[in-house]
Amino acid sequence: MSTQTWLTQEAADRLRAELENFEGPGRKEITAKIEAARAEGDLKENGGYHAARDEQGKMEARIRQLKQMLENAYIGTPPPSADGKVGAGMVVTAHIAGDEMKFLLGSREIASGDLDVYSEKSPLGAAVMGAEIGATVSYTAPNGREITVDIRSAEFYA
Repeated sequence: MSTQTWLTQEAADRLRAELENFEGPGRKEITAKIEAARAEGDLKENGGYHAARDEQGKMEARIRQLKQMLENAYIGTPPPSADGKVGAGMVVTAHIAGDEMKFLLGSREIASGDLDVYSEKSPLGAAVMGAEIGATVSYTAPNGREITVDIRSAEFYA
């Protein structure tokens, strides 16, 4: 099951560069680590070998994730929102539990910087997704507490 992700051109370029690095120099480097550890002998008790294999597994998982994301990405400027509703790829300013908060609704892969990112599938993301600017919505936090969100503004992340 794949979902389409909106990415800025900058984010897509950054992810492609990361993928190219993992598929080229990254794989060669991890292969060299595994071979060096293998040359040390007894693999059963070889911590370096097991650490390198674990690192290889994580890298291969990230390669699969990057390929899937880039394959299903909508890259470019998001469609203009004339309806005044919150959508994916928007920076939302809201009052949440008495504090003003600014966050990006979408994938952490989009953001570059110290902006908090919430998935559209998270409790907060699901509550604000599709809501009108100026609306008050609420959601149940994982601890069971009901949290009220006053949406102040939403603009597309650039």
